[in-house]
Amino acid sequence: MEGFISLFQQYNVPAAFLVNLELTFWSALFSAILGIILVLMRISPVSSMRHVAGGYVEFFKNMPLTIIMVFMVLGAFAQLKLSFSDNFQTNFFWLAVVGLSLYTAAFVCESLRSGINTVPLGQAEAARAMGLSFMQSATLIIMPQALRGSVAPLGNTLIALLKNSTVAAAASVATETSSLMSEMIEFRPDVIIQIFLIFAFGYVILIIPIGLLTTFLSNKLAVRR
Repeated sequence: MEGFISLFQQYNVPAAFLVNLELTFWSALFSAILGIILVLMRISPVSSMRHVAGGYVEFFKNMPLTIIMVFMVLGAFAQLKLSFSDNFQTNFFWLAVVGLSLYTAAFVCESLRSGINTVPLGQAEAARAMGLSFMQSATLIIMPQALRGSVAPLGNTLIALLKNSTVAAAASVATETSSLMSEMIEFRPDVIIQIFLIFAFGYVILIIPIGLLTTFLSNKLAVRR
């Protein structure tokens, strides 16, 4: 017990988890926006838009996240001079958000597409018969039902995003959990088991409520056919 107390006194563990939660929040927001755009492109009647969206999804789905995060620092920042702030810590935080958002958007798109597959084909045909355009039928009829049918996969994507936020260390975010854990192991190897338990239980405490909420909403919003 003394080892846990000394670690919390020496290191600001809650602040590290807060950084990961902030990374998750902003990445979830931006990836949701991009994911919706991508899924609309994937079901678009314009073949070129379907190909672009399909290529994006396949590229990022099969690209290791670590490579994307390293590129954000060595490529986007160092070579392309992409910068969000003069403060290094703030700049690397937003570079990590961009990398996480680009990566997660592909999975958001696929989750939403699985929800679209649950919408009966007759719904789209009825919308066209009423004279609605593609965007009108997609945003007013198809997407609202698809969102209800994709709660579970979206919840799983959010859980994966929260865990993936630990890869932000590869984008030089030095204040998140994996960076702090490495520092604690380096300087306090005498309590290494306690260090692992702190971070393991920390993520369990964060992830379980998301899973419970996702299950509840999935059952609550499920379309009864």
